Amino acid sequence: MKEQNSYRAAYRAAFPHTLPVLTGYLFIGIAFGVMFADKGYNFIWAGVMSLLVYAGSGQYLAVNFFDPSVSLAQVLFMTVMVNIRHVFYGLSLLDRFQVCKKKKPYMIFSLTDETYSLYFLTKTPPGVDEGKFLFAIASLDQLYWIAGSVIGAVAGSVIPFNSEGIDFAMTALFIVIFVEQWLDKKNRFAAACGAVMSVICILIFGRENFILPAMLCVLVILPARRKLKSGKEEEGDD
Repeated sequence: MKEQNSYRAAYRAAFPHTLPVLTGYLFIGIAFGVMFADKGYNFIWAGVMSLLVYAGSGQYLAVNFFDPSVSLAQVLFMTVMVNIRHVFYGLSLLDRFQVCKKKKPYMIFSLTDETYSLYFLTKTPPGVDEGKFLFAIASLDQLYWIAGSVIGAVAGSVIPFNSEGIDFAMTALFIVIFVEQWLDKKNRFAAACGAVMSVICILIFGRENFILPAMLCVLVILPARRKLKSGKEEEGDD
C-alpha cells in the first residue's frame, strides 16, 4: 500500500496518459526553441523561460516581442489576453486541487490546455494518491515542454534554420485538440460553442481583441446549457 501511495507509483501511473502530450510538446517545444535561438539567445534561456514562464502560446508570442520598439505594457497585455483562458481553467479545478495541499500553487501555475484536458479525461487509478497523480501529470508535461525548448534552441544555434512559418506549430496543436473534442460526441457542443463564439467576437471586436469576450460568452453559455439540461432531466424524472 505504501508503494502505491509513493511518487514512483504516481509517475508510473501518469506516464502512459501523458504520452500524447510528450509527442506534441516535444515538437512544438522544438519549434519554439528554434525561434528563440533565431533571435540570438542562448539555449539556457530557452530552458529557463520554459521553466519559469511555461505559457506555450504566450512564449511564442513573447519571441515576437523581443524588439526594442515593443513596450513592456504591450507585452503584458497581449500575454494576458492570450492566456486569459487559464483563469477559467484554474477556477474549475480549485476544489480538486485541494488534495495537492502545498503543491497547489504549482498545480495552478502549470495548467496548460493539454494538462487541463488530461485532468478531465483521466481518473486516478485505485490505490494511487490523487494529489501525487495530478502532480505527476503536471510535472511530466512541463518536463516535456522544457526538453523540447532546449533541444530546439540547441539545434537552432548549431544548425542553420529558416524559422519563417514555424510558429504555426502552436496553431496546428490547437486544431488537433479541437478535432479530438469534435470526435467525442459528448464534447461537440462545447467545441462548436467555442468556434462560433470566436467567429462572432472576431467580427465584432476584431482579431486582436476577441479572446476575452469569446471566453466570457463560452463561460456563460456552457453552464447555462448544463443547468437547463439538468432541469429538463429532473422534470422528466418527476
